[in-house]
Amino acid sequence: MKLSRISIAALLAALVVTSGGCALVNRVRAKNALNEGVRAYREGQFAEAEQKFRQAYEFDPTEKNAPLFIARSIQQQYKPGVNTPENIEVGNRAIAAYQDILNKDPANEGAYSTIVYLYGQMKNDDKVTQMLTQRASMTSIPPEKRAEALVILASKQWQCSYDITEQKENKSTEEKGGKVLIHYKKPANQADFDKANQCATQGLQLAEQAVSLDPNSANAWTQKANLLREKSKLAEMSGDAKAKEDLDNQATQARETQAKLAAADQKKKEAEAAASPTPPAS
Repeated sequence: MKLSRISIAALLAALVVTSGGCALVNRVRAKNALNEGVRAYREGQFAEAEQKFRQAYEFDPTEKNAPLFIARSIQQQYKPGVNTPENIEVGNRAIAAYQDILNKDPANEGAYSTIVYLYGQMKNDDKVTQMLTQRASMTSIPPEKRAEALVILASKQWQCSYDITEQKENKSTEEKGGKVLIHYKKPANQADFDKANQCATQGLQLAEQAVSLDPNSANAWTQKANLLREKSKLAEMSGDAKAKEDLDNQATQARETQAKLAAADQKKKEAEAAASPTPPAS
């Protein structure tokens, strides 16, 4: 039996109304599920909150807040410092949820920083380094954000060198002119010296990259000064007085630059605070 044009038009109209009605119903369901999830979250029922937020997202995939709410509710189920397989799995699920957000929005600072934080809490240093290295190479984000990642990477290399150069057996003290001078001597194990030198060299390169990306970063200049100091210690250990003097001078200049930038930052914060309206006294 053939349908008339009027009948077909009426059928199409009915389908449109029906589909539109379903969409509306799903949005209402999503809103209700979100509200129930928020209530559960506030009550500390994070597993239930996760379930409700997932339901909301299934009902309405256009709900922008649902992915973040899901990620946060999973993160709240993770217990930092607890290394059981079950807890590690929760941490990985939280990371995956934040990674989904980051995949859709690479510039999302909250998702990125939380992933790095979670990997750090889970003692997965390789993943932390990988995330920071990727961040530092992303030309699609502001230079100062790349510099921040480089500063953290540089600080890790500084720690690597510092842990070796500051060992008791690798230094001695001397009192001269009312001052206590510290002298550094080469470790008995050549491998230790080589490791410290490699870390300090790589760290200084990273710090210099950070400074080039963000010359006004006090933190970048701090790390540069710290790593120049490490290189100075290693030069002294090698008996290279000229190199030590040159590195000490560079470190001093870097510290002076850092101090000026830090003072300027503080002055800016004070000016902004003074310009902000003060709440009336009660």
